[in-house]
Amino acid sequence: MLIGIAIIMTVGVYGLVAGIVKLDDGGLSLSRTTGDSTAARMMRSLGMAVVASAPWLMKGLSIAGTAAMFLVGGGILVHGIPRLHQAVEHAAAASGAFSWPVTFLADALVGGAAGGLVLVVVSGAQRILRTRVR
Repeated sequence: MLIGIAIIMTVGVYGLVAGIVKLDDGGLSLSRTTGDSTAARMMRSLGMAVVASAPWLMKGLSIAGTAAMFLVGGGILVHGIPRLHQAVEHAAAASGAFSWPVTFLADALVGGAAGGLVLVVVSGAQRILRTRVR
């Protein structure tokens, strides 16, 4: 049962990603619809709208994806550091009905801090390696 769900989820997610990747191709194809009928004009308009909106969609997905990576990474780190996890759980429990925003914010802050730390380390390493190569 679990394997079946995993297969369906994988096919679904990869299918959705493939559809998003090919979205602009579909829009371009629609925008090239020939004819003067109302349906053909609507198809061309829809195609042009899809092509025009595709870069905005991709930008939005990149921002949402980055935020999701920080949240997931922060959640993994929070759960992996017992004292931090206990502190977050205690704060969430103390906040009552607002427990999920506390957990969300903690995961976001820890993920953002970890991402910032990785950025500093990688940028520093790149600078050091660039000066040594020259």
